[in-house]
Amino acid sequence: MSRIIRRFLQFLTGLAALALLGFGGLIVAYIALAPTLPSVEEVRNVELQVPLRVYTADGQLIDEFGEMWRTPVELEAVPDTLKQAFIAAEDRRYREHPGVDYQGLTRAVWYLVRTGEKGPGGSTITMQLARNLFLTSERTYLRKLREIFLALRIERQLDKDTILELYLNKIYLGQRAYGVAAAADVYYGRPLAELTLAQQAMIAGLPKAPSAWNPIADAERARERRAYVLERMLDTGYIDQARYDLAMAAPLTAERHRREREASAPYVAEMARDWATDRYGREEAYTGGYQVFTTMTAERQADARKAVRRGLHEYDERHGYRGPLDRLDVPALDEEAEPLFERLSEYPSPGALEVGYVSGVGEQSATILTATGQTIELSWSGMRWAREQLGRNAMGPNPETADDILSEGDVVYLRQAGGDWRLAQVPEPQAGLVSLSPQDGRIEAIVGGYDFSLSKFNRALQAERQPGSAFKPLVYSAALENGLTPATLINDSPVVFADVSLEDVWRPENYSGRVFGPTRLREALINSRNLVSIRVLRQIGVQDAIRHIEKLGIPGDQLPRNLSLALGSGEVTPVELAGAYTAFANGGYGVTPYFIDRVVENGEGVIYRAYPDRAISASEMAPARPSEVGPQRPDARPAERVIDERTAWQMRSMLQDVVREGTGRSALQLGRADLAGKTGTTNDQQDAWFSGFGGDLVTTAWVGFDELQTLGRYETGGRAALPVWIHFMGAALKGRPETEWSRPAGLVTVRIDPETGQRTDSDDEQAIFETFREENLPKRDTEVDEEDVSDGRSVGDGTPIF
Repeated sequence: MSRIIRRFLQFLTGLAALALLGFGGLIVAYIALAPTLPSVEEVRNVELQVPLRVYTADGQLIDEFGEMWRTPVELEAVPDTLKQAFIAAEDRRYREHPGVDYQGLTRAVWYLVRTGEKGPGGSTITMQLARNLFLTSERTYLRKLREIFLALRIERQLDKDTILELYLNKIYLGQRAYGVAAAADVYYGRPLAELTLAQQAMIAGLPKAPSAWNPIADAERARERRAYVLERMLDTGYIDQARYDLAMAAPLTAERHRREREASAPYVAEMARDWATDRYGREEAYTGGYQVFTTMTAERQADARKAVRRGLHEYDERHGYRGPLDRLDVPALDEEAEPLFERLSEYPSPGALEVGYVSGVGEQSATILTATGQTIELSWSGMRWAREQLGRNAMGPNPETADDILSEGDVVYLRQAGGDWRLAQVPEPQAGLVSLSPQDGRIEAIVGGYDFSLSKFNRALQAERQPGSAFKPLVYSAALENGLTPATLINDSPVVFADVSLEDVWRPENYSGRVFGPTRLREALINSRNLVSIRVLRQIGVQDAIRHIEKLGIPGDQLPRNLSLALGSGEVTPVELAGAYTAFANGGYGVTPYFIDRVVENGEGVIYRAYPDRAISASEMAPARPSEVGPQRPDARPAERVIDERTAWQMRSMLQDVVREGTGRSALQLGRADLAGKTGTTNDQQDAWFSGFGGDLVTTAWVGFDELQTLGRYETGGRAALPVWIHFMGAALKGRPETEWSRPAGLVTVRIDPETGQRTDSDDEQAIFETFREENLPKRDTEVDEEDVSDGRSVGDGTPIF
C-alpha cells in the first residue's frame, strides 16, 4: 500500500508541475531544451554499432569482436509478422500517433495510480528510439520531457517505415544482441526469415525487460511474456485464432547460439583484430561495422593447423608418456550417480583431443568412454608408443601389455590419426608455421601454436628465435653476389677465434664433430657445414653480408656483427625468414609479407585494399588464384629486385639439392621435383627449423619451447620441424602442378672436377656438372670442348640440366 501511495504522490507532483507550466510553460521548456536535442539529420545518419568481423579470403567468417552483436537489416527483410508483433506489444497505435501517444500516456498514468506499478502504453516506439539513440536511461521528468520533444521532432521529418527500421536495428534484446537479426542469431541460430511465429513473439516481448523476460535466463517468465505478445497480436487482428493456438502450444526452443564460425583460425582473427584496432582505434574498430578480409584461405588454414598438431604429437610420442590426466573413482552408474560424461566434460579439450575414461583394460587393448558418450576400443597400435617418460632423453622400457600403460579409472586424452584412435597428451613444445606466396608476399596460412586457447602468443609472427643453419642460404646468396660460385672450394677445417666479450676463445664445430677439408659451396650447403659457412662469411665480410641480408627483408639491428652470423645466431621470426626465402623462389625480387587483403565498411564499400609489390616479371611463377585471394590487382607495383636473377636460380638449385641429397631428404616422400629448402638446428637442439618452397608457396616451420630448453638429443630441424613442413606442403600442394623455373640468360653449365671445382675433360668419369655465371667460369689449363659447355637445355649426351 505504501508503494501505491508513494507512486500516487509522485504522480500528483508531476501533475502539479505540468499545471504550473501550462501551455506557455511547455513552449518555454521546448525553447530551452531544443538546442540540446539532436537534429533529425543526425537521427537519419545514426551509425549503428556493428561489431568487427574477420573473414578468410574466400569469405568464410573467422570471428567477430565487439560488445554488441548486431546485423543491420532493411525493413523489407523483416517478416511482416515480426513487425506486427513489436507494434502489438510495444505501440499498437504506432501508425496513428505523431510520436507521442497521448491516449497511451493517459492509460499508463491511470494504471500507475491504480496499481502502483508501471504499466503498458507509456512509451511509443518513436520515444524508445529517441531514448536508445541519444538519451540516457535516467528516470527523471526532464529526461522524459526531452524524450517526448525528440520523438515529436523525429516523427515530423521521418516516415514511419524509416523509424521502425531504425528501431528494429537498434533495440537491445538481451544476450549482447542489438536488433532483431542479431537476436534471431543469438537465440535461435537462424536468419529472420526462418523464425516461427512463436519465436518472433518471444523476441518481440524482450525490449521492455530483456533480462527479466529472457528465455535463456527465465523460461517461465519468457513463456508468459510470449503469451502476452500473442494475445495482443490476436486482439489487433494480426493473427487468427488457429495461428494463435499453434504458437501458444509451441515449445520454448531458445538457447544461447554463438554466431557460427565458418573457419577455425583464431591466430588469424587476433592478428586482424590487432591490425584493425591500431588502424581505427579500439572503440571505432569494435563498433564501426568493419569487415576485414584476410589473405588466408579456410582450406590452407585447416591444412596448417593439422600439420602443426600432427608434428607436435609425433614429437611427443618420441619422448614418452607422462601418465594420465587424472584418476576417477567412479562407482557403478545408477540413477543417483553423477553421469560420467558430465564429469569428463569438466576437463579441457585443447586441439582436437578427446577426453576419455578408461573403463576396462585388456591384455593389449583398452575400453574408453569419452565425454561425448562414445565407447572406444583403443588398440595396441594406438598405445604401444607410451613408454614412461623419465626425462627429455630418457624413457622406461617398452610396454608389453596395456596395463603397463593404463589402469581402470584413468582419465586420458585420445586423438584420431588416419582414422584410428591413439592415446595422446598435450604436447610439451610449441610450433609455428607460416606459408606465403613468393609472388607478392600474401600470407596464405599462419598458425602460431598448438592451440590458441592454451596460449595466444603467435610464434609464427612474434617469436624471435635463432634460425641456425636455416639462415645459411642468406649468407650463401651474399657469397654468390660477391663473386663466389657453387664450386668455390672452402676449407672445412677447425677454426679458433678470440672472443673479447667472453675473454675466451670460440671453437665452432660441424654438427657431426668431423671436418672434411676443401669443400665446394654446394656440397657445404647440402651437408650444412658450419666451418665452411664461417669462412665464407669472413671472406665476403660481415658488414657486406648484413647489407645484403637486409635487402632480403631481415632487419639488420637483429643481427650480430660477428662471424656467428654465419651459423644463424641472430634472432628472426618465422614470418621474416619465410619472407627472405621468397627472393630465391620468385627470381630475385623482394616482397613484403602481408595478411590483410581488404576492409569493407558497413554501407560504404571497400575502404582499404592491400597494394603489394609483386614479382610481376617472374613469369615462371604459377598465377595467383582469384577464387582464393580476392580480386586481382592489375595495377600492382613491380617488386624491387634485391638479388641477381642468376643468383636466385643458383640458390634454388643448391636448395633443391639439400632436399635431394642433404638434410631435407625426408621431403622426397612428397614425390615432387620442385621442392627446395634448408633445415636449421640451434645449440643443444633448442630450436628446430625448416624453411623452403615448392609449387607456389614459401613455407617456414619452427618447433621449440617458449622458454629455452633442449628439444632432446637428435631433435634436429630435419627430425622435429621438417615433418610439420611436409605435412602442410603435402596437403597444400596436392594436385598443384610443379613449378618450372626458367633459366635466365648469362648462366653456363660445364663439367667440373668435384675435388678441385675446376673445369675438366668430358671423358672424366668423376666429372659432375655445375652452373656458373658467365663471368665466373672456373679456369682450366686446356681449351674447353664445345660439348662440355651448356646453355641449360642439354649437355653432351643430352642429359637435362636443372
